[in-house]
Amino acid sequence: MNRSDSERIAAVLENIGYSPASNINEADLILVNACSVRQSAIDRIWGLIPKFDKLKAENKNLKTVLTGCLLKKDKRKFAKKPAPHRAGGSGAGFDLVFDIKNILKLPEFLKKNEVSIPCNNYLEVKPKYSTNFTAYVPIMTGCNNFCAFCVVPYTRGREISRSAEKILEEAEGLIKKGCKEIWLLGQNVNSYNSNGVKFPELLKKINNIPGDFWIRFTSSHPKDFSDELIEVMAQSEKVTEYLNLPVQSGDNEVLKKMNRPYAIDYYKDLVKKIRKKIPDITLSTDVMVGFPGETEKQFQNSVNLFKEIKFDMAYISQYSPRPETAASRLEDNISHREKEKRWKILADILKETALEKNKRYIGRTVEVLPAERKNGFLIGKTRAYKTVRFEGSENLIGNFVKVKILEALPWGLKGGIAK
Repeated sequence: MNRSDSERIAAVLENIGYSPASNINEADLILVNACSVRQSAIDRIWGLIPKFDKLKAENKNLKTVLTGCLLKKDKRKFAKKPAPHRAGGSGAGFDLVFDIKNILKLPEFLKKNEVSIPCNNYLEVKPKYSTNFTAYVPIMTGCNNFCAFCVVPYTRGREISRSAEKILEEAEGLIKKGCKEIWLLGQNVNSYNSNGVKFPELLKKINNIPGDFWIRFTSSHPKDFSDELIEVMAQSEKVTEYLNLPVQSGDNEVLKKMNRPYAIDYYKDLVKKIRKKIPDITLSTDVMVGFPGETEKQFQNSVNLFKEIKFDMAYISQYSPRPETAASRLEDNISHREKEKRWKILADILKETALEKNKRYIGRTVEVLPAERKNGFLIGKTRAYKTVRFEGSENLIGNFVKVKILEALPWGLKGGIAK
């Protein structure tokens, strides 16, 4: 979502005459788009301020701007004012700190009043897409779930869905221009609902657009993953065989403390239904270790879940307190060392199961969309979101290529262009 927001910010800036700097030292404007789901991301922003202050000493015209997912207290801290709790650095901070939904007011701050963007909602700003073959299309913003560890409902607000007409218009325009991969984005895409058009119907409408392209989406909440959605995914030719389905913990008591309203048996049954309808699906998840009060036995339930489900990929995070969340009021009583240990246990299991899954691709010919060339190889993704490395010319980037898989690694595949 932050990447999609950055594309809209770039569009607003270019509309008023800004162009990308070749490097940060030559910039007259530095804009940071923050993701504050984890406290560590916010902490890293503090580390940028001394560098920006040094650049300002060399370039008096330099302005610094901060936006993205920000709590009110973070916005106050980062604003260009001496903070009582910080030593020295009078005036340190950003020249402007604002909500991402207010990017249309950015020209006003920059004294560029000639901007003309015919919309009142920042999601309707036409983005400056990063590539011409992959596009990120937000279908909604905000969240109503209030998971105990997450600040998104406080930074982005409650769920708001874009109109299906606007989404289809954007998707059709992209496909006409040759886009090969469309990501539908939202904090909880499953709860999309615009004038009665719900997410399964939206998927069908986009799938019916003529053209050769893939459809992906993220993020999903298990509680809203309906049988209808599974059926639509299975029957839609352009919806790819990849799903990120965050579980967060393998223990029911921990899930309850996290305010995740489902039980592990429900999650397992849901995975079974999905795999029955879409046998080749790549399944990834998000899981957290070291949530306040997580016992060794409760963590073992996450271990057991990983062994049973055999995920293709997982985003394993270590709990850290985020101010203003419900969990921040709980004692963070799991040591950093213990969190590291638990992280490694799950990562080792994942490494084994991912390699086991990837070995099934050896000898198969798959379609790959290469996105970059690195160290002499093209690197891209399959329909099932497997990373593939193969030799090929740079002009293949952004085009579907048939690749025969020759070798499997835990985190990817190696192959050659099919004869």
